[in-house]
Amino acid sequence: MIVTIDGPAGAGKSSIAREVAAELGYAFLDTGAMYRAITLGAMRRGIPWNDVDALVRYAQEARLSWNEDRIDLDDEDVSSEIRTPEVTANIRYIADPPEIRDCLTMQQRRIAEGRDLVTEGRDQGTEVFPEAECKVFLTASPEERARRRQQQLIAEGKQVTFEEILIAQNQRDLEDRMRPVGRLRAALDAVVIQTDGMNSQQVKQSVLDSVRSCVQSLATSDDPA
Repeated sequence: MIVTIDGPAGAGKSSIAREVAAELGYAFLDTGAMYRAITLGAMRRGIPWNDVDALVRYAQEARLSWNEDRIDLDDEDVSSEIRTPEVTANIRYIADPPEIRDCLTMQQRRIAEGRDLVTEGRDQGTEVFPEAECKVFLTASPEERARRRQQQLIAEGKQVTFEEILIAQNQRDLEDRMRPVGRLRAALDAVVIQTDGMNSQQVKQSVLDSVRSCVQSLATSDDPA
């Protein structure tokens, strides 16, 4: 069974998806890590960001594999390197071109084939796995997401003002909603969970309840009686 968890930046998708997958005994797929890995590879090769054809060719040639929290690029573990500020600053050049998104969509479907999987991102339930049995859209107010991000940065020893985080986040939200392919939106059949005022345990439980409801519905629909 495929469980998709989509939502805006700062909604806590990655951590919740990972915990839900562990609870269910499913595999977990961090699609953002895949885009980051291709970004890193393009940086290493010195491919100009305005050379879309070269970026597409590289994305088609690169070998990605995902296992638990580890992502390999051409058989090299790049799980740490993909989290650098330089990769973050350049990922949009990989995430925006439709041809590259199509390429990574095919890789995500390949990884998911024949597995029980929890996958998170922005377009998992709408474009990558439109036939997924269970779809969740996690969201929260911009202020709540910015507050959570600030707390996370403080815990890492980084001092960034709430206003700076909110402005950058609102800009990313706008860009994500306006993308021609893979834009941010909830699937029509997704369960929307508004997480303002909820702690991580409550969010995880809400997602688990939604997944178990999906499983029960599937079992009922398969019952010949």
